Amino acid sequence: MEEMIPPWLERTELLLGKEKLSRLRQAHVLVVGLGGVGAYAAEMICRSGVGRMTIVDADTVAESNINRQLIALRSTIGRSKAEILAHRLQDINPDLRLRTICEYIRDDATDTLLDDGPYDFVVDAIDTLAPKVNLITGCLDRGYPVVSSMGAGAKTDPTRMEICDISRTHHCPLAHMLRKRLHKAGVRSGFQAVFSAEPVREGSMILCEETNKKSNVGTISYLPAVFGCGCASVVIRGLIGEINQNDKRQ
Repeated sequence: MEEMIPPWLERTELLLGKEKLSRLRQAHVLVVGLGGVGAYAAEMICRSGVGRMTIVDADTVAESNINRQLIALRSTIGRSKAEILAHRLQDINPDLRLRTICEYIRDDATDTLLDDGPYDFVVDAIDTLAPKVNLITGCLDRGYPVVSSMGAGAKTDPTRMEICDISRTHHCPLAHMLRKRLHKAGVRSGFQAVFSAEPVREGSMILCEETNKKSNVGTISYLPAVFGCGCASVVIRGLIGEINQNDKRQ
């Protein structure tokens, strides 16, 4: 029996064809980190027709999120980011099979989360280095394709965004620190990174003592969304066979 395509996916089917859309509808994607980048990535992935998702974030909306985060409104301040986004995703696709986890993922929790798969693709939108490394290495150990977002803060030019293998990233402080940590774990390549080579603006970072964060970085409204869409593009094109994760030229 031929699979019925809902009307809201007709334009996607027209672009990709039935077979590739079917791959998306059968896929399971994990998104960890639902802030400026991750929420946009998750929504674009949902709107593409992906049939199953797991979204993870322990944070709640703060007023300071309103300038750049999809789920941040006056009416959502103090509420769970994961739960707000879950409502949006299921309003987009009521048939979406969705698991929502309102927890910080660190140490053994990373292994538990990844072992709860399998996942067809993973989005790393974590902005803290140690859990970022743990998630990436855990994905690579299990053979899960993963795309990792680098820092969208302290920059303003969307045309400088690039997508390539982590080994080819350049002029990005977070990517530099991540590569150093990964080298110690024996990882030098093997996953796509979304980053910008635009120089960091001087004076755009201040130290802080917030939970799971050592600094605040000035961020413009649109750049995290661009990074999120970049991550979503890697996931979607990867799922339909148009990106080879092992090709460093992507």
